[in-house]
Amino acid sequence: MTQQTQESLSPGAQIRLTRIQKLADLADKGVNPYPYVFDKNANAADLQEKYKDLPAGEETEDFYSVAGRVMAIRNTGMFIDLMDSSGKIQVFSHKENLSEDQIKILKLLDIGDIVGFYGSIRRTPRGELSIKSTKLKLLSKSLLPLPEKFHGLTDVETRYRQRYVDMIINEDVRKTFRTRSLIIQKIREYLTNQGFLEVETPMLHPQAGGANARPFVTHHNTLDMDMFLRIAPELYLKRLMVGGVSEKIFEINRSFRNEGIDTRHNPEFTMMELYQAYVDYNEMMVLTENLVSSIAQEVLGTMKIQYGENEIDLTPPWDRKTMLGSVKEATGIDFNTVFTVEDAKAKAKSVGVNADDCDNWGQVIERVFEEKIEPSLIQPVHIIDYPRDISPLAKVHRDNDRLTERFETRINGWEVANAFSELTDPIDQRMRFEAQMQAKAAGDEEAMPIDEDYICALEHGVPPMGGLGIGIDRLIMLLTNSPSIRDVIAFPTLKKKDN
Repeated sequence: MTQQTQESLSPGAQIRLTRIQKLADLADKGVNPYPYVFDKNANAADLQEKYKDLPAGEETEDFYSVAGRVMAIRNTGMFIDLMDSSGKIQVFSHKENLSEDQIKILKLLDIGDIVGFYGSIRRTPRGELSIKSTKLKLLSKSLLPLPEKFHGLTDVETRYRQRYVDMIINEDVRKTFRTRSLIIQKIREYLTNQGFLEVETPMLHPQAGGANARPFVTHHNTLDMDMFLRIAPELYLKRLMVGGVSEKIFEINRSFRNEGIDTRHNPEFTMMELYQAYVDYNEMMVLTENLVSSIAQEVLGTMKIQYGENEIDLTPPWDRKTMLGSVKEATGIDFNTVFTVEDAKAKAKSVGVNADDCDNWGQVIERVFEEKIEPSLIQPVHIIDYPRDISPLAKVHRDNDRLTERFETRINGWEVANAFSELTDPIDQRMRFEAQMQAKAAGDEEAMPIDEDYICALEHGVPPMGGLGIGIDRLIMLLTNSPSIRDVIAFPTLKKKDN
């Protein structure tokens, strides 16, 4: 490549070309820039803690092998900031302590390279804990530059598309995903300690079901049949309850819904769903409160969390409000005295809510609730007793047959949990499915189809039970004060970008 051609390249392309030349220089010196192993025996954070009381200017006879990514190079390589997954430590690489061949490799290092160093622990006169390097080994040559140190990776879309760079640059991002892992771990521990058995259910379903949502469709070539990515594990988990594998089961699962994308919705998401025999939705409310509050206490050390401008107190017990009662309180409308969908739409319109596209009484109430009440529910609250029209898998309320024993837990205005006294009557379930099919025929793309095998399972008998689903991603958003679901999903779904 001519000098003129090289100068016409972008700065990033020029850096890449220079680093590729360094690969050739390393090869000439017999150095493999991508070796197989390195005997690392210490992490930066552990060393920082172990030697936190080492005085400035002191040197030990303790030797360690460390490895990580080069984040800064000063004084032509004499001082290097090395970052591993635990933190950062300085490396002191003086020519008096390295062989001539090692010095040549040192001069070919760049910011972003992954390097291993061996040496003793010392604290510089300025107080910086350092590895006094006597050996170094290049472990991976970085061909592309990292974002500029002081400005970092600021373009939001690039951060999501190149999450690996986002993590390299931003400690807060790495911390969020470590916290995510810990939250999921603690959920598992809590439920296991409560006697729940973790199970697995299929991700490929012969028909979509378990929630009102549009599915992703794929095709199995050998069986020559369309299949659907799981929109919810519910119907398969209930089959396991029929089978009696345990009286308490749970699954932390990936689900997929072919719907819109916004700050709280990603087409691929994580949820936890559980079922417990011989209890109803009241027990599920207590379980939700205790699970979420205990996770906050264990992971964050407090039940009072900050989300945006709001302090949210997760300390149980949480408030409980009926859906109809909260709507009446906010609008003055008692929908329990409204009996036709047309009258319900008219009532909604009288308070500024357009429900013309709603198909039934329950949908109208839900629309009014979402627009008039939901955004104000900052502190944890269980909204209970949902209309039967919009709850095809929940038991009829024992005091009002227009309602079901269902609740959704709202925190910061978001749905975080959804739970039922589960419908266990196969005849009632068939009628609910048939009503859903009528809605689908009328144009409701999210309505559930009849699942004959699931009804068959119920006809074998299943104990009364409570069921609960918690959106893991939204819970993590709350506990990490993250403004978007994309901030807590390592690789969120993005529109394809043309090269």
